[in-house]
Amino acid sequence: MSDPRSLPSVVLVTGTGTEVGKTVATAALAALVRARGSDVQVVKPTQTGLAPGEPGDVDEVRRLVGDDLVTHELLRLRDPLSPEAAARREGVELPPVAAHARRIAELAASAHVTLVEGAGGLLVRLDARGGTLADLGTALRYKGVSCGVVLVASAGLGVLSTAALSAEALAARSLPLLGVVVGSWPADPGLAETENLHDLPAVTGAPLWGRLPDGAGRLGAAEFTAAAPSWFDIT
Repeated sequence: MSDPRSLPSVVLVTGTGTEVGKTVATAALAALVRARGSDVQVVKPTQTGLAPGEPGDVDEVRRLVGDDLVTHELLRLRDPLSPEAAARREGVELPPVAAHARRIAELAASAHVTLVEGAGGLLVRLDARGGTLADLGTALRYKGVSCGVVLVASAGLGVLSTAALSAEALAARSLPLLGVVVGSWPADPGLAETENLHDLPAVTGAPLWGRLPDGAGRLGAAEFTAAAPSWFDIT
């Protein structure tokens, strides 16, 4: 990515699971795009696990990147579950993925790059019909919106199978996997972590875009935005 404008209009950020550093990776990608001279915004289609008024993922991204970053949270649910399960417990009718696609397509017209942070992994259900983040990408491309995916992976043992399955699911939908980002790289990596740097690109067929150091999310905005470009190797 020598020029952020070479990125698709919409970049979906998904993970190999929960708690893999997806939100911090989204913030780091936003900081990188900004550092390379393009405007960027962040969308969270569904935030779960928080009550109204509590700071969510987009608030954390804005804390790390700057209060002037444009963010959008489209829906919030209280229970820390998948959107489908959380909505079922609250008795809330979720909008179909097609409705999210329409809204994101509208928002994408106002920025060079729109980062969309999913909930958990690629095939977590976002609506009662079984629609997923992958289906959201398909719907966006059907609307003529360029779209690709970044996979945030955990660093250690057990990640390779989930990463490979995510890559296969994307390939089956003809959605490009742009790159893999390790969401939290330990200061003292072990054998599995170091070997995964070689194996993640091999099993996903996508380049390793970067490694975020453990603790990156605890930095302040000035330090985070200054350091974020050095965590990536995107050429």
